[in-house]
Amino acid sequence: MTELDWPEILARLGAATVATGAIGLDRDLHGKPIGLKTLGIVGLSTATVVLLALQLAEPTKVADAASRVIQGILTGIGFLGAGVIVHQSMGFRVRGLTSAACTFLAACIGIVCGAGQWKIVAVALALAFVLLTVGRHIERRLHRVLGGKEDAHTAETSPDAPPRT
Repeated sequence: MTELDWPEILARLGAATVATGAIGLDRDLHGKPIGLKTLGIVGLSTATVVLLALQLAEPTKVADAASRVIQGILTGIGFLGAGVIVHQSMGFRVRGLTSAACTFLAACIGIVCGAGQWKIVAVALALAFVLLTVGRHIERRLHRVLGGKEDAHTAETSPDAPPRT
């Protein structure tokens, strides 16, 4: 059994909560259905379970235990993300994909925080914020340049259209 000390546990769980809460804050500031509390809890809970697996596993079986826990987390998060999409769907429009993807990302960041892989956390978080802040602008510009179908984005950019997630 691997024993982590209190400062390391606090660092891993705290980093997971703050990092994923920050992603949630971005979603919340854009009026999306998932916010700081939800994604913060997703990151905290996944980091908690990874830490538990690392703590309880026999030293020779840590990788196996962590792998099984991570697989279970990602399967469960898929259901949570599907709930975001289904809850937000109207007719044949699929909505909530970015919020569902952020839920999945929050789980992944929580897992990585639980494993104590700080470089991966930092890079993933930085790239996530780049995508969330400028991704839509880049997507629109590339769409125009590459000649994508107009109806895919025209309805979303009209003043009376609901915001895209």
